[in-house]
Amino acid sequence: MNDTVLSVGSLQARPGTRARGTVRSDLGTRSVDIPLTLVNGTRPGPRVVITAGVHGGEFTPVDAAARLATLLEPDEVRGQVIVCPVANPPAVYEGRLNVSPVDGVNINRVFPGDPDGGPTERLAAWLFAHLIDGADVYIDLHCGGIDQVLRDFVGYRLTGDPDLDKATAELAGSFGVEDVILGMKAEGGNSHAAAARRGISAVLVEVGQLGQRDGATARRRVDGLYRALRHLGVLDPDGSAPAPIREWVWAAGVTAEATGLWYPEFSFDGDVIGDVAEGDVLGRIVDPADGREHTVHAPAGGRIFYGMHGLTVAPGEELAAIAVPYDPDTAPRPDTLRTPGVGTAPDEADPPS
Repeated sequence: MNDTVLSVGSLQARPGTRARGTVRSDLGTRSVDIPLTLVNGTRPGPRVVITAGVHGGEFTPVDAAARLATLLEPDEVRGQVIVCPVANPPAVYEGRLNVSPVDGVNINRVFPGDPDGGPTERLAAWLFAHLIDGADVYIDLHCGGIDQVLRDFVGYRLTGDPDLDKATAELAGSFGVEDVILGMKAEGGNSHAAAARRGISAVLVEVGQLGQRDGATARRRVDGLYRALRHLGVLDPDGSAPAPIREWVWAAGVTAEATGLWYPEFSFDGDVIGDVAEGDVLGRIVDPADGREHTVHAPAGGRIFYGMHGLTVAPGEELAAIAVPYDPDTAPRPDTLRTPGVGTAPDEADPPS
């Protein structure tokens, strides 16, 4: 029997119960209320933490996390599940962008945070200390934001710990998402990278694009979470076989070098973003003042997993992210990768989120 009380701040769930509410986080210049659902099972098992709403403008993950929080029943759960559907309230409710309107910082570049830093660094520190650091498994839900097209994928970081990397690889393959992208080392300020450095099995799950919040995508995301929870033994198995996966590594991130209007030319059909060869034209940035064009070329061949869909761009803005199939014998060395990242300077193997 599980006899551990699950608590985060003032919110508590005894074994066999679910608790819903908010816990306040002090950001220095202001405070925010973090919505949480704690599901404490009657039987022992892992502690799984699921976050969404790390970024604004990514609506489907928030919707899916909220749906999951309502559906999970404590008497069906082994272990404990903490669901945080809105991890970054200022960005979700006020900014709807990757960066916070409070200080212009992308929280997914500053984990594990700084409790004495700026508002977003303090929020990252709170989330890490109160949620992530106590987890056995951490799942961070994202999608393409309101100006981003994206091919579904799951990402995780290699740590060099064979047992941890094997467990995380199996977790990444359990969501029913075909493409899995590996980060070659667990460095940088991404939330799942910071978790991996603490020995936590951590994945990033990117499903959906353009901030869409349609019910079909949300249900697909919930189904993927149920698959993962069954794989982890949190829920009873249903006999379904794991879906086949393809493994990739990031090869290049393409950023804007000029201010203007962005006209992509790479193929994009529904949720499938096309393949490119090195040197292919990815698009043009047009100066609205005089019509001058800046042509953007692919710095490497591979598959585009992310593309900028918004019209207006500024220097440093991410325009595309390219990955190549993973081959452990020929994979690029981590120090040679030009990797994608939106917001502040990208970390190794950071995706657009």
